[in-house]
Amino acid sequence: MDIKDCAAVVTGGASGLGEACARKLAAKGAKVTIFDLNAERGELVAKDINGVFAQVNVTEEDSVNQGLDTASAAYGEARILVNCAGIAIGQKTTSKGAAHVLADFERVIKINLIGSFNCIRLTATRMAALELINAEERGVIVSTASVAAYDGQVGQAAYAASKGGIVGMTLPIARDLSRDAIRVMTIAPGIFQTPLMDNLPQEVQDSLAVSVPNPARLGDPAEFAALVQHICENAYLNGETIRLDGSIRMAPK
Repeated sequence: MDIKDCAAVVTGGASGLGEACARKLAAKGAKVTIFDLNAERGELVAKDINGVFAQVNVTEEDSVNQGLDTASAAYGEARILVNCAGIAIGQKTTSKGAAHVLADFERVIKINLIGSFNCIRLTATRMAALELINAEERGVIVSTASVAAYDGQVGQAAYAASKGGIVGMTLPIARDLSRDAIRVMTIAPGIFQTPLMDNLPQEVQDSLAVSVPNPARLGDPAEFAALVQHICENAYLNGETIRLDGSIRMAPK
């Protein structure tokens, strides 16, 4: 798919991996709409890339549809969807006599997994009505999992479950949408330099960086965005999850 002039929606596009994707796609000529709850930051990024911002809660059908209406009014229906909205928590299954708070587990699943699927199902329904591009493609959807889907660490039961769900639904959704000529891919990033990472002490960041086999550093969000670009442009990539992690395999803790 030629990214230039394509309408694109990036969830979680106000910061981190989502912001990097929004900037990369815009730099390649896409017409980008950012979905995020952080209106102040989202508006700033959208203005910087000559895009559009919509304050969207990815877990709510009406909110996502309103965001898609905003995107469509500005640029037409999206042919690219990048799911980056998500949260992470650290909480053991049981610790010091207290069980994992069920509401916390449910919240992570709802935002990371259900939110991703909600955006996929609603966007794909609109994509399916579009004309074909180059006689073989209507659109592409890229979701964000994590190496935690495979190597979940201590305290990551909720996060790993949510990301494992994203990995698990990638192929069946790709198969569902094959007749509509919509490709579906997922990226499982390792340890990246995101705002969440920036909140950690520098010595912790340094320790995490050297745990990556090669290159021995944290991932740059621009590298994640570069892979999103390639997925969009390579029409034979479909139904797969790609680890982007410097070959790290996470230790238990």
